[in-house]
Amino acid sequence: MQQKLANERRAPATTTLVVMAATGALAMNIFLPSLPGMARYFDTSYAVVQLTVSLYLAATAVLQLVIGPLSDRYGRKPVLMVALTIFLISTLAAIFAPTIETLIVCRLFQASAAAGMVLSRAIVRDTVNHIDEAASKIGYVTMGMALVPMIGPVIGGVADEAFGWKSTFILTFGFGLLAMSLVAYDLKETNLHRSASLRAQIAAYPELLTSRRFWGYTLTAAFGSGSFFAFLGGGPFVATEMLGLSPSQYALYFAILSFGYMIGNFISGRFSRRIGNNPMMLIGNVLGVFGVLAALVLLWLGYFHAATMFSPIFFVGFGNGMTLPNANAGQVSVRPHLAGSASGLGGTIQISCGAILAFLGAALLSVEAGPQPLFLLMLASSTTAVAASFYVIYVNRKAADRGEL
Repeated sequence: MQQKLANERRAPATTTLVVMAATGALAMNIFLPSLPGMARYFDTSYAVVQLTVSLYLAATAVLQLVIGPLSDRYGRKPVLMVALTIFLISTLAAIFAPTIETLIVCRLFQASAAAGMVLSRAIVRDTVNHIDEAASKIGYVTMGMALVPMIGPVIGGVADEAFGWKSTFILTFGFGLLAMSLVAYDLKETNLHRSASLRAQIAAYPELLTSRRFWGYTLTAAFGSGSFFAFLGGGPFVATEMLGLSPSQYALYFAILSFGYMIGNFISGRFSRRIGNNPMMLIGNVLGVFGVLAALVLLWLGYFHAATMFSPIFFVGFGNGMTLPNANAGQVSVRPHLAGSASGLGGTIQISCGAILAFLGAALLSVEAGPQPLFLLMLASSTTAVAASFYVIYVNRKAADRGEL
């Protein structure tokens, strides 16, 4: 009881966790409606401009590999403050980028915002005592966080049409300042058992890499969210070049996906403790497969417009909202003393997979081929996530039979 009260006293407000976790999501989503316009501004191809998305994801993946062990060694708050400082400087530089190459470099440094997403999960695990309770709290945090990418592209699309693409980076800079202020004044250090050295912390990675449960949760999260990342890479091209949507129209339709994600997060927060994180994870991935299949069937029947494209994809967002909080809670609970490292390593694998799928989602598309290659890629990712969910359930059951859980 005393330990529980101590955890509660040092837990930050949910709003703080939401804002710090949402900073990276906003930086990734708010300027998506501007991609075709940015290609014209810099006089380059859409594929080159899309690197601001895929390379941002790749940098996020690499940084998470370092952020987790750093926070286990030096504490959550110091790492967050340094990361947010780098994020603000690079966002300001992006506003004045003279070339697409400079902008891409700025985006690489903007990926430091990944610290907010990684460490929000670790902080939750620091301050709760059970995996289902962690899944529930992560669900509520990500539900609030989902509001940002849901309204971010809408605001970004309107700002782009009114003031140009640079306005989206100005808005991102302001949000980063808010995140830094909340972390500075509300977040108390939650890592009370720091590792002896960074080398020792990194040396603990094999303990995670040899855990079948860790791999099961990680692959479930990677391929479950992979369908979303594929859509992130190819969706703007389909919307603008095939359906003729304006940036603000695309942003409004994209909000359907984010709204589904938010509902899934709410379901996770409400029912994960009651149903259990593994069944919730599986149900979410099955919903993702259903959504992509529905989009494909409508396409094969000859229905292709914004409503028939985005309405079924709602279930991809809904399923992700149920899957990811539970898979992420599983990751950081396999070895609680390595919560930061587990969050960082799992996030690296997840975002690496997402970066590859985002690149493929854009590269496979052409006006002549239509949206079918994108939907088939999303279906392959969602189906793999279902298989990974069954695998981790099987591994957990075997471990329980041996008395290891």
